[in-house]
Amino acid sequence: MTEKSLDKLHPKLPSALYVVATPIGNLGDITHRALDTLRDVSVIAAEDTRMTKSLLSHFGISQRLIAVHDHNERNAADGIVKLLSEGQSVALVTDAGTPAVSDPGARVVAAAQAAGFAVVPIPGASALVAAVSASGEGEGGFLFHGFLPPKEGDRRRALEALKHSAYTLVFYESPHRVVESVASMAVIFGDTRELIICRELTKKFETIIRLKLADAVAWLESHDNNQRGEFVLVLSKPSSGVAIEAEIAQTQALERTLKILLGDLPLKQAVALAVKLTGEKKNLVYEMALGLKQVE
Repeated sequence: MTEKSLDKLHPKLPSALYVVATPIGNLGDITHRALDTLRDVSVIAAEDTRMTKSLLSHFGISQRLIAVHDHNERNAADGIVKLLSEGQSVALVTDAGTPAVSDPGARVVAAAQAAGFAVVPIPGASALVAAVSASGEGEGGFLFHGFLPPKEGDRRRALEALKHSAYTLVFYESPHRVVESVASMAVIFGDTRELIICRELTKKFETIIRLKLADAVAWLESHDNNQRGEFVLVLSKPSSGVAIEAEIAQTQALERTLKILLGDLPLKQAVALAVKLTGEKKNLVYEMALGLKQVE
């Protein structure tokens, strides 16, 4: 087959930033569209060029690589915008899974959009979606937090902020912090909530196990292998009684906040500040504020 014929099969892509999902373990999970995109872009921006080079080599792809990681993302974003302005096409990939989701790439995407360039998602493997789908906890919605802070105090404050959520909670965690994070969850959320520990998804030693939070740390510490690999932690929804109590507590906290603000500010200013402080919807806060004013 001639080079001209090959070009017809794989035409060069229009100038844009292509956000390409790659396998999280099993190489069979890569999509045909992802492979075509990686073959046809002008350059590939990778979190770790060595890992991406190995992936590309497996599929017979030879393409120019540049590095985009946590330590250079701001400068790399400017360089990618320059490439796009020259009419080149750029694929953005992470070490595994979907870029810009608890992985480098969000600044690059934002910079490309701000400069007026198209951003094209090439969907595929995601540890988040894989874990939720296999946990049985996806019905009714879930809240994805990503990685918890590494320091214990910051981690507990982050978990406290999620304590009254009525949703399934999903976290990423690394092997050297998973025990500490699960221990913090048990303290904040109580022993009876269930935790689905998903380890090494799609890989040879894939593990998915459901435990009470009270038993989760003991399981992790029962064998060295239980702490190896990359983790997705899926925390089940609170029981209906706990959820109702949490909703009541949240409403009471909002009411206390509004009473204090209304004592010193006009209604509109009090409502605007309460929305900023609590994150509640403006309509809900406004209706409560009106009710409190009428009671005065």
